Amino acid sequence: MDKLSIIINSFPALLEGTWVTLKITFLSLGLGLAIALPLSFGQVYGGKGFRVFVVIYERIFRSIPELVILFLIFYGFPRAGIKFSPFTAVVLGLGIRSAAYQSQIFRGAIQSISTTQMRAARSLGMTKLQGFRHVVLPQALRVALPPWTNEFTIVLKDSSLAYALGVTELLRRGGYIISTTYEPMLIYLTVALIYFVITFTVNRSLKKVEEALAIPGFEIKESIR
Repeated sequence: MDKLSIIINSFPALLEGTWVTLKITFLSLGLGLAIALPLSFGQVYGGKGFRVFVVIYERIFRSIPELVILFLIFYGFPRAGIKFSPFTAVVLGLGIRSAAYQSQIFRGAIQSISTTQMRAARSLGMTKLQGFRHVVLPQALRVALPPWTNEFTIVLKDSSLAYALGVTELLRRGGYIISTTYEPMLIYLTVALIYFVITFTVNRSLKKVEEALAIPGFEIKESIR
């Protein structure tokens, strides 16, 4: 069988793996975002105790290798009577670690917005939470989008660690195909190309969103992450 035929015949299985990879990536990012926004709000506007908690959370999960986190969740929680499927364990592991990074992305974005914005919201009778939701957050999202795009790329690549827990994502699908075709270089190059296409497409799409949301004359050049 020639190499082109191998790629064509392998593509349906690789696409199935790609779909699993995309689900892991977007669910993990969504979980991370759901955790990160309250953390970033509390770090900027909360009390000292909550700020200390966020710092500890962020330092711990940014210091532990992602694979170790996955193993701790998948093999450690059953000892406490809590069992997760491999897919769920991967999403949880990637999500809580991504939250540590995303919290700092949004913290920096929030702090880049002038404090007069929150004072103006408070003067109109809004609570801190209302001022954050309706005034500060919409502006911070524009600022956070470029570094958040980078976080998407990181989580996408880290999703390949699901291989270690037996999740049949893109990389494991490639491994199955290699075991029957004996063409590791060809299959791994195809897998790498799929990762590249996903990353390039999403990054370009988010760049278009960033340009569409940009406010003329409103540029913030300092790095957030």
